[in-house]
Amino acid sequence: MRPTNQTPVTEFFLQGLSDDPHTQKLLFVLFLFVYLVTVLGNLLLMSLVRLDSRLHTPMYFFLCNLSLADLCFSTNIVPQALVHLLSRKKTISFQRCAAQLLLFLILGGTQCALLAVMSYDRYVAICNPLHYSNIMTWRVCVQLATGSWTSGLFVSVVDTTFTLRLPYRGSNTIAHFFCEAPALLVLASTDTHTSEMAIFLVGVVILLIPVSLILVSYGNIIVTVIRMRSAAGRLKAFSTCGSHLMVVILFYGSAIITYMTPKSSKEQRKLVSVFYAVVTPMLNPLIYSLRNKDVKGALRKAAARNSLCKLGFYH
Repeated sequence: MRPTNQTPVTEFFLQGLSDDPHTQKLLFVLFLFVYLVTVLGNLLLMSLVRLDSRLHTPMYFFLCNLSLADLCFSTNIVPQALVHLLSRKKTISFQRCAAQLLLFLILGGTQCALLAVMSYDRYVAICNPLHYSNIMTWRVCVQLATGSWTSGLFVSVVDTTFTLRLPYRGSNTIAHFFCEAPALLVLASTDTHTSEMAIFLVGVVILLIPVSLILVSYGNIIVTVIRMRSAAGRLKAFSTCGSHLMVVILFYGSAIITYMTPKSSKEQRKLVSVFYAVVTPMLNPLIYSLRNKDVKGALRKAAARNSLCKLGFYH
C-alpha cells in the first residue's frame, strides 16, 4: 500500500521509461547490449593500459580513472533498470535509493573533475611540450586524480544531504528509472527551495567551473595548434584532443541540461539522463580506442601475444 500523508516513505516506486510491455522488452535488450559493451570496453581499455608499457603516461592514467568511474557509474544504475524492465514490482527501498543517489553523485562528480584534469593535461602537452615531463610528474598526476575523486565525494555528500534531509510522506512514485536528486525533490512534503538552490550551486561548481577550465585550455590549444608550421603536427594535435573534446560535449551537455535547467520537463530529463547515465559510459572507451593509434596498437599487440600463447610460442 502507498503510505498515507503522515507515514514516512520506506520505499519508492520507479515509474521507468515506458508502461508498454513491448517497449520495455525492447529497452531491456537495448540496455543489456549497451551495458555489456560498457563493461567489456572499459575493462579492456584499463587492461591494455596496465599491460602495455607504452601507455604508462599521464593521459592514459587519467583515462583509466575515467574508465573506472564509467564502469562503476553504469553498474550503479543499469542492472537495476534491467531488473525493473522485466518485473511488475518496480520498487526500491529508501536505503537503496539513498545509496544509489550517493554513488551516482560521487561517480558523476568525479567524471566532471577528471574531464577537466584531462583537458589540462592536453594543454600542457601541446602548449608546453618541453616542460611536460617536469609539470605532469606522477606525483602531480596522483594528486590530480585523488582531487577528482575527492571532489566527487564532496558533491555527493552535499547534494545527498540536502535531498534526503527533507521529509518524504505521501506520494512515493519517482518519475524516473533511477534515484536522481531532481526527481526525488518533487516528492518532498515540504518546501524544497533551499535544497534546490544548494544543488544548483553545487552544480555550478562541479559543472560550469570545469567547463570553463576546459574552454580556456582548448582556447590556448587551438591558438598553439594554428601557429604550428607542420601540418602533420597540427593533425596529430587535433586528433589527440578530438576524442577528449567529443566526450566532454556528450557528458557535460546532457548533465547541464538536467542540473542547470530546472524548468525542463520530466520526460526530457529522463531521456537526457539515459544518454549520460547509460550511453556515454559505453561511448567513452569506444571513442578513445577507435580514434587512438596507441590504443589500437596495444590491442593488436595483445591479440598477437594471445595467439602466440595458444600456439605455445609465448610464455
